[in-house]
Amino acid sequence: MSTEVEVEAPRAPALSPSRAVDFRRCALLYRFRAVDRLPETPSPGALRGTVVHAVLERLHALDPASRRPDAARTLAQDVLGELAPEERALLGEEPGVDELLARYFALEDPRAVVSEARELRVEAELDDGTPLRGHLDRLDTDPGGLTVVDYKSGRSPSLRAEGPMMFGVRFYALLLARSRGVVPTLRLLHLADTTSLTLRPRADELDRFAGVLSAVWAAIRRAAPTGDFRPNPGPGCAFCSFKPLCPAWDGTPPPYPGWPGEAVAPPLPRPRTGEPG
Repeated sequence: MSTEVEVEAPRAPALSPSRAVDFRRCALLYRFRAVDRLPETPSPGALRGTVVHAVLERLHALDPASRRPDAARTLAQDVLGELAPEERALLGEEPGVDELLARYFALEDPRAVVSEARELRVEAELDDGTPLRGHLDRLDTDPGGLTVVDYKSGRSPSLRAEGPMMFGVRFYALLLARSRGVVPTLRLLHLADTTSLTLRPRADELDRFAGVLSAVWAAIRRAAPTGDFRPNPGPGCAFCSFKPLCPAWDGTPPPYPGWPGEAVAPPLPRPRTGEPG
């Protein structure tokens, strides 16, 4: 007797906060991450943030009375023990996780939190068909409505860095507005400097922001058939994992794998010298 195993089809691409920021920063960076899905070695800070997020997810899965600092420290040891040896080596001897968790407890008492979900995947679609997808660190419920809680392992942003942060905040708010019909409150918990920011976006702000995302997605779809994702050299190149593959730095990208589910279209021929372009 044979048993057929149903294989889940690959999920269709969608726009997420991080990938939208990537494309606006550099189209080729977007391609490497979203289409080629090339591996990257995280920085120690990024890995530390991943560990803290995992600990807080598990902490809030406990019954409220058990969400104490000693439980968080135990969970941290569990998460750290699950890391690969090379990840532990990347964190070093002083991972700083316990310090960040202590600062979390200075920001809120998790025993008083009523959350609907942790690490919640939310999907929505704009009126023009632009697909949106994101993961919420935590979704709280209270008499006033819904609150999206976003953990930040770094410091609160300077005025110069506030733009990228606000981009992600508006994205999460728009996801909830389109999927639940409710504009949520957003709380950003910056653990490194023990700062909490509360934001309440307006519906008209989100409508304008939806237009920005539609334009980003339209530009991505124009580049998708041929893989015409062009680099945008700038100061961020110094920290880019893909610099050796970037033609702006004499690198050669891998062959374009094609947009998921679509054939690769041949590039348009270049006009000969003297012919109109």
